[in-house]
Amino acid sequence: MTLDKLRPVAEKGLTPFVTAADKVGLTPNSVSVISLGVAVAAAAAFVVADPLFYVVGGVLVFANGWLDLIDGALARRQDVASDAGDLLDHVIDRYADLTIIGGLAAGVESFALGFLAVTGVLMTSYLGTQIQAVGLGRAYGGLVGRADRLVLMGLAGFVAAGYSAPLVAGFGVIELLLVFFAVIGHITAFQRFWGAWGDL
Repeated sequence: MTLDKLRPVAEKGLTPFVTAADKVGLTPNSVSVISLGVAVAAAAAFVVADPLFYVVGGVLVFANGWLDLIDGALARRQDVASDAGDLLDHVIDRYADLTIIGGLAAGVESFALGFLAVTGVLMTSYLGTQIQAVGLGRAYGGLVGRADRLVLMGLAGFVAAGYSAPLVAGFGVIELLLVFFAVIGHITAFQRFWGAWGDL
C-alpha cells in the first residue's frame, strides 16, 4: 500500500527541479544535507504548535520529501550515484524522520507517544535495510513506508492548524498520528521481518 511504489511516477515531475539544482552547482549530497535542514525547520515549527507554524511545518515536511526525491535523480543526472551517497541519504532520512516526529511530540508534550512512534519508525526502516544486508534486496513493503509517513505528517500539520480540539479519547490529530506511527510502525516492521524470514 505504500506510496514508495509511486516513486517512479513522482520522479517524472522532477526534471525542472533537477535541472535547476544542477545548474546552480548543487551535488546530490548537498541536496541531502539541505533536506535535513528543512526537516529540522519543520520540527521547530511543530514545536511552536501554533496554527500558522503547523502550516509552515506541513509545507516543510512536503519539501523534505521532494528534496529526498531530487537528490537521487540528481545523482543519476550527474552520473555520480555511489554507495557513499546512498549511505548518507539513508542516514539523513532517519535523522529527518526522528527530528520531525520529535518536534510533533514536543509541540503537544506527548513524549511517551513520541518515543513509541520513533521506535516504530526506526524498526520499520531498520528492517528494510537489514533485509537488504542479508541479500534479499531493499524492502519497501508493508503498511506504511517513508513516503506515507511524510504525507501523513504534512497533512496532520494542516489539519492541526485548523482544528486543535480532541478527537478520540482526549487525543488531538497530532497525538493520534503518533499513536498510528507507534502501532502501524511495529506492524510494518513485523510484516517485513516475516516476509524476509520466509524467503531465507
